[in-house]
Amino acid sequence: MIAFQIHTDDNVATALEPIKPGKVRLRGERLKDEEAALEEIPPGHKISLCTIQPGEDIIKYGVVIGRATEVIREGSWVHLHNIRSVYDERSSHLDVFTGAPKDTRYE
Repeated sequence: MIAFQIHTDDNVATALEPIKPGKVRLRGERLKDEEAALEEIPPGHKISLCTIQPGEDIIKYGVVIGRATEVIREGSWVHLHNIRSVYDERSSHLDVFTGAPKDTRYE
């Protein structure tokens, strides 16, 4: 299983393939060679490279992309269920798996 850390300042890496609990090899601009995944993480989603406290920044590309809404343990899935975007106010209203809006009714 492989994840890509874009910048050494990032506290998340992106899953390049489906991740299951266990050892994940890190590629890219990284400070360590592997991380231990605690749960399944879909490809394209983020894995935490350290424990992140509520209100702390989520850093990807070397910049803040969001803030934690709960404790995110090292090796955990980082996505809409435990962060809020600093770019998209509506991100907390999107379905975690499909990305579909949950705050708008379509008929």
